[in-house]
Amino acid sequence: MDKVKNVVICGAGMMGNMIALCFSSCPDFNITVWNRREKPCLEVIKAQLELLRDKGVITDQEIEERLSRISFVFPDKGKEFAEADLIIECVAEVMETKQDLFAELEGLTRDDCIYATNTSVMSPTEIASKCVHKERVVGTHFWNPGHLIPLVEVVKTADTSDEVAALTMDALERAGKKPCLCKKDVPGFIANRMQHALWREAISIVENGIADPKTVDDAVKYSFGLRLPYLPPIVNSDMVGTQLTYNIHNYVLKHIEDTHEPSPILQEMIGEGKLGFKAELKDGKREGFCSYTDEEIAEINKGLNEYLIKMIYGK
Repeated sequence: MDKVKNVVICGAGMMGNMIALCFSSCPDFNITVWNRREKPCLEVIKAQLELLRDKGVITDQEIEERLSRISFVFPDKGKEFAEADLIIECVAEVMETKQDLFAELEGLTRDDCIYATNTSVMSPTEIASKCVHKERVVGTHFWNPGHLIPLVEVVKTADTSDEVAALTMDALERAGKKPCLCKKDVPGFIANRMQHALWREAISIVENGIADPKTVDDAVKYSFGLRLPYLPPIVNSDMVGTQLTYNIHNYVLKHIEDTHEPSPILQEMIGEGKLGFKAELKDGKREGFCSYTDEEIAEINKGLNEYLIKMIYGK
């Protein structure tokens, strides 16, 4: 295979639909979304395209063109699988479900078809364990919202061939994404390892009474959070110099949270029903580290997409 052209997405949840939307940006691709049962996928994808149109990113004609590149099949796996170059699974985060799907696909696809898993936490190597041709399996971790966040982590399993990784990276680049190669299959891959190191320290600061939750978030939002898109950690280290980086780490790292267990405060909050946005509504608020009205939650969810569109497209 020289290039990926026929893409099949297994799973018509929000992430599966948004991945289809991503690939629809390039006329190179024929996209099929498969699911075990019929779902209103077209309406979900169209709504996101219309939001991009309303922000001046795309036109009505482009919406029609992009929707024309996507087809949907439920529930049989037919010729779309036989002709597939790349299959991306977005099924339930259940190890056996993913393993069994890939093992089944080996009997339905060409010998050079690539199997990609969109898991955010599970080991792609373990997901590939029931496959005969394990070299064809690769991780492709899209970030939510999948159609807006540019990053896709391409994760090599213990067996992924260099050719499969390269073809996958090329396909994602043509779909307008920013693929980053994770050379080893490690828990958290690349970005989640860094993200949850920050979360661990943030929660520890709250737990130890150093600052309240809102202050912790404000400290991020109005300092290094502002410059991260332009000045990421490694470049920042180079900017200040390796010697200063060493000196700072030599002093501060011993004081930074390094526990290997979740913070006890999380278990306490779960026991109290403080589940954040998913908490039960009490006195007009949902409790987590902070409290939120339903209107505030809706504004945060809506505002995230609008913020990302402004950051990415300048609209």
